[in-house]
Amino acid sequence: MGHVEAVCTSQKKGIVKRAQSEVLCKKDWGIAGDAHAGDWHRQISLLAGESIDNVKKTLPTLKDGAFAENIITRGVALSALKIGDRLKLGSEVVIEITQIGKECHNSGCAIKKATGDCIMPKEGLFSKVIKGGVIKTKDEISLFNKTKMPIS
Repeated sequence: MGHVEAVCTSQKKGIVKRAQSEVLCKKDWGIAGDAHAGDWHRQISLLAGESIDNVKKTLPTLKDGAFAENIITRGVALSALKIGDRLKLGSEVVIEITQIGKECHNSGCAIKKATGDCIMPKEGLFSKVIKGGVIKTKDEISLFNKTKMPIS
């Protein structure tokens, strides 16, 4: 079973997010207090911890939230997800995948400038909150809809 490795927020867009022990997700809004929350399709972003590990081979001091991601997963095949798939995080939060990838700000984020590449445009997932609640580090992640997905 996959799990939440980290949850991260920031009060302003375009900056590194900071790891939190838990966050409150609001239906049709996103994470309370996060700059990316709002009435739109990219309320919460996700990246796989395994992908971040690969970047850390070049930038070992990389911290959680460096890609401006909200949720870092572990043991979840994010690349197998499609737009419309739903995930359950912890005991109550349900999110729906709305977008796969996005371009970095200013023709390339600091990570792209340092390494020549960035994983967010290819591997980042974006979602909206279908059912709110609290997400904590180590919460289990499961596929919530009828489609089957490899977890690990």
